[in-house]
Amino acid sequence: MHATLPLLDQTDFPQIFRDELAVLQVNLGYLCNLSCTHCHVNAGPKRNELMDKDTVDLVLAFIEKEAIKILDLTGGAPEMNPHFRELVAEARRLGVKVIDRCNLTILEEPGYEDLAGFLAGQQVEITASLPCYLEDNVDRQRGKGTFRQSILALQALNRLGYGQEGGDLRLNLVFNPQGAALPPAQEPLEVAYKAHLLEHYGVTFNRLYAMANLPIQRFGSMLVSKGMFNQYLQLLKDNHCVENLRHVMCLNTLSIDWQGYVYDCDFNQMLQLPLGASAGQQKIHLQQLFGKALTGAPISVRQHCYGCTAGQGSSCGGALI
Repeated sequence: MHATLPLLDQTDFPQIFRDELAVLQVNLGYLCNLSCTHCHVNAGPKRNELMDKDTVDLVLAFIEKEAIKILDLTGGAPEMNPHFRELVAEARRLGVKVIDRCNLTILEEPGYEDLAGFLAGQQVEITASLPCYLEDNVDRQRGKGTFRQSILALQALNRLGYGQEGGDLRLNLVFNPQGAALPPAQEPLEVAYKAHLLEHYGVTFNRLYAMANLPIQRFGSMLVSKGMFNQYLQLLKDNHCVENLRHVMCLNTLSIDWQGYVYDCDFNQMLQLPLGASAGQQKIHLQQLFGKALTGAPISVRQHCYGCTAGQGSSCGGALI
């Protein structure tokens, strides 16, 4: 049972508006082999929400019709959706760049032994969660043994050509703070990650993305249970940087849930805030958006949006400035 989050219906976050659509971020379901404490999706092994074949086909049709440039796949563990490989292969056939938001440990699970090879063969960019380069911290956040599994997966990806300087197979890692704090500066943290992982495990990667934890779902519930929700939200607001408003990911991205409903971002999806939501607005399905111009449309904002603009900023591509 998760603590009830304080209402985020009212906000003083600045209104922002959409640019040209370029990225489709698709949540293939909330099923995951892990239950991480920082997970904003509240994913886990007991979740059964998975995108079906008809919705996958709809996503592909939208990509082709609207000339989407990037398909960003997330979950849960997106690879656990039975239609994952078909979606990836067809999107690549259409010339679309595909990003897999991978938790790394899935590559070491029984039945997924050939997954890394499939991703390499399709030239899928991997953005992998490794919330720290220290074993105890990762195991505390994600479960005992997950760090070792992650290292084995990274080593396997390196052997396939991922994460090599100048190579075509890009491998990015994601850092999340352990608790109610903003992430440190991304560039020096990347240097520390690269030095430690290379020295101790022979692992190389391309970029590190430092992401702030947003006060929603599992992490938000933890803040409430510890009486820290308002304090953390104030920390985000106190560090709001106006410059970040020009770079937040929701400007050119649509988030699609496992049923095909559309949101301004993955975080709004978790809060069930419909695309450009105003009071009483119904959820919008992807099939309603074919041929519809979105440029200039308002983006649904609430208090949690300060998590993307605080300090150096935070997005699915890491720091904004």
